[in-house]
Amino acid sequence: MKYETLFNHQRIQKIGFGTWHIGGASVPNSALDERSLSALRSALELGYTHFDTAEFYGGGHAEELLGRAVCESGAARETLFIASKVTPSHLRFKDLLRACEDSLRRLGMDYLDLYLIHWPSGSIPLEESFRALNQLVAQGKIKHLGVSNFDLAQLKKSQALCATPIITNQVPYNLADRSYLQNGVIAYCQAQNILVTAYSPVKEGRITVSSRLQEIARAHAATPYQIALAWLVNQPKVITIPMSFDPQHQAENLHAADIELTEAEMEELD
Repeated sequence: MKYETLFNHQRIQKIGFGTWHIGGASVPNSALDERSLSALRSALELGYTHFDTAEFYGGGHAEELLGRAVCESGAARETLFIASKVTPSHLRFKDLLRACEDSLRRLGMDYLDLYLIHWPSGSIPLEESFRALNQLVAQGKIKHLGVSNFDLAQLKKSQALCATPIITNQVPYNLADRSYLQNGVIAYCQAQNILVTAYSPVKEGRITVSSRLQEIARAHAATPYQIALAWLVNQPKVITIPMSFDPQHQAENLHAADIELTEAEMEELD
């Protein structure tokens, strides 16, 4: 497994486990509980230590299920890296403080390793949001701060307002979607020692599998989806958070971090 090292020497897995669809989509769906818990349990058993969730996922139910699975696993809290995100509607000072407390309560945890603004707000100033986020860090409820879906100007403003380093910008990035490469965000993050957390790394299994991608996969005794993940994590400062309910696919995703692509293969995929 490859890791990235943060400014305080904490390490984070290059391939983590995303929780979108765990416990529902944007609202809770208890009918998915057993399937969701089974997925989380197998991920923990396979060796995932980096988990990404959000108060939006399952209307908070994803956080509840993740907290339950972690508790049942007996894993020591300090061995895990848990990230969650606050919705744009909760970016007012008091709302944000309350949203973080609610996330911690649902997770059954005392702190988050990472807390991100899920999407920028068009009406709530970042100054107000970061006043709350900086307070949460000072109180020890959050270890690191990040943003998600921020363009270059929003990211730079966040850096100026944040009392501690912004450690990541979570954006859509995969073989088919290079929009944040084209708008300069990824190069800026790499230059500034900010992690790019690539979400939708295989477009939920809908990436186009070309004949060349299949050839590269065969050369590494891997699946095309593993190569798509390897292409991401072979890049400096890029990590990713695929999700699967299938234990076999979870294992394949995790092991994709160990695939070393050649310079020529990276250039072809680029």
